[in-house]
Amino acid sequence: MYIGPYQLSNNLIVAPMAGVTDRPFRTLCKYFGAGHAVSEMMTSDQTLRMTKKSLYRANFDGELAPISAQIAGSEPEQLAEAARYQVSNGAQIVDINMGCPAKKVCNKLAGSALLQDEDLVARILDAVVNAVDVPVTLKTRLGYLNGQENILRVAKRAEEAGIAALALHGRTREDMYLNTARYHLIKEVKQLISIPVIANGDIDSPEKAKYVLDYTGADAVMIGRAAQGRPWIFREIAHYLKTAEYLAAPNIQEVKDVLLGHLSELYQFYGEYSGCRIARKHIAWYTKGLHSSNEFRQNMYKLESTLEQAKVVEQYFDHLLDQGNLMSDVQVESVNLLDV
Repeated sequence: MYIGPYQLSNNLIVAPMAGVTDRPFRTLCKYFGAGHAVSEMMTSDQTLRMTKKSLYRANFDGELAPISAQIAGSEPEQLAEAARYQVSNGAQIVDINMGCPAKKVCNKLAGSALLQDEDLVARILDAVVNAVDVPVTLKTRLGYLNGQENILRVAKRAEEAGIAALALHGRTREDMYLNTARYHLIKEVKQLISIPVIANGDIDSPEKAKYVLDYTGADAVMIGRAAQGRPWIFREIAHYLKTAEYLAAPNIQEVKDVLLGHLSELYQFYGEYSGCRIARKHIAWYTKGLHSSNEFRQNMYKLESTLEQAKVVEQYFDHLLDQGNLMSDVQVESVNLLDV
């Protein structure tokens, strides 16, 4: 699959997720076989560009190409300027967020709220595409309200504007993350336009990925919440798509090694205070469903230093290894975070 001039190594893409897809997480998913990853959304508001959070989100140092920066906002010229800024910051692809359903985003008429105003959508697409000389992609939903899905018009307008690829979550904003993703409209979009279409929503297993690719005809699948605490899902899906066989799940030793490596990267990236706190949700995802994990997590949440945190994680997994507890059919659940 190509996005503009960039050929991806495969058709498995990490979805942009607020508070999750930072550089350490993107790097880890790519290590496990993701062909592409999109950054967390970054506001187009220039007054917030130099905040600590924004600087972390715009950190692409040493990241494997192509680097994709997602921008969010509601003013065409602001978004155009934000696109230019991210390109100067190292982005090789700019992604426009028209899919986030979060209230704090939609209340500013950004994210999926934009789907209520197709004229504004068109002006944003034109402004951003014309502002930069790199590929511009679009992440969006089926529409704002159920029964008023307008994705076919939006998709066609995106193609006309010069959007290089369209990632489509199979829900409306009204759905949030309830109900099930609807793939039939993704299929219709793929039949309507010629640019690459990326299917997103409820893809949580190798067989589901294959089904969605086959049913929709999409060029790629985008995986979000299912990768939280389970970055090896990309390895599993890639193997299944290639061989029609299941790859063995990682054993406890590998999970331990991956998690400790992930923690080390988070601590180095964010520093002591933020690193310890941001790591908590990742530890929770990695350990969901493991023996005595709830008790372990409640104690882990109380720790205030990275040294203590890493130590108790190592001790917990060493205890599992001593007891011979193997990982099997662990379902990783999202904890109050949005797949945008």
